[in-house]
This record gives sequence, structure tokens and C-alpha cells, in this order.
Amino acid sequence: MSLMPQMTRSLVMVVTLLVARPALTITTLLHYSDFLPRHLNLERSVQRELLNRENYLFHFLVNVLRCFRYIRMGT
Repeated sequence: MSLMPQMTRSLVMVVTLLVARPALTITTLLHYSDFLPRHLNLERSVQRELLNRENYLFHFLVNVLRCFRYIRMGT
């Protein structure tokens, strides 16, 4: 099984959501990357459908941003 169709599907999902709802998608990305504080009002704007197991690109972006955050914090 090739990774290309899975990554393409994931890319299409992320780009579609970025075009349709850019603020909510970026809020979700930053929320799960721990760049935003845990707050009830912010959690209401988080899109749970982005946490789909097959959304590999979104999970990759979250993990890359987490690495940058921890490097910046020095821990």
C-alpha cells in the first residue's frame, strides 16, 4: 500500500477546511499544538473532525509545532 493516496486525501481535507473555515482550522491547529491556553471559549471553536486518525498531515503539523514550542521554551 502506497502512502501517496493517504497523504493526498489528508492534504485535500486540510486545504478544504483552511479555505472553508480558516480561523477555526488555525485555532484548532494552535490549540492542539499547545500554543493556545486551555480555555472554554477556545475549546468551543476547536474542530474535532480534524482529529480523524487518517488526517496524517494535520497530526504532522501539530507535532512539528509542538517541537518548536518546546525548543523555544528550553524544555
